[in-house]
Amino acid sequence: MARIKGAMATRKRRKKVLKATKGYYGGKHRLFKTAKQAVMKSGQYAYIGRKQKKRDFRRLWITRISAACKVNGTNYSTFMNSLKKAGIDLNRKMLSEIAISDPEAFTSLVETAKSAL
Repeated sequence: MARIKGAMATRKRRKKVLKATKGYYGGKHRLFKTAKQAVMKSGQYAYIGRKQKKRDFRRLWITRISAACKVNGTNYSTFMNSLKKAGIDLNRKMLSEIAISDPEAFTSLVETAKSAL
């Protein structure tokens, strides 16, 4: 019986890595060893980036809410505290969207929150 070697599996694995590095600079898209390192590193960056994206958006929403609060004569922390006391459960993403798209509704939210204090 013929001995089976891993040529097909090896070629498939190498092609998969080299396909993932398409467009990389220099030997990183040509040489398997450096391509494998580049794929692993880019995977780490992608994983970290997915976590950072959540932080960045939360920071953006808070900045937008804070700016809208200052227009209405209050600050962010007081506004959020008074919203909780008023029993209004809106997340920061929705609050920032309201502040951008419908400033009158946001003003009414601020007034409702102020009356709860």
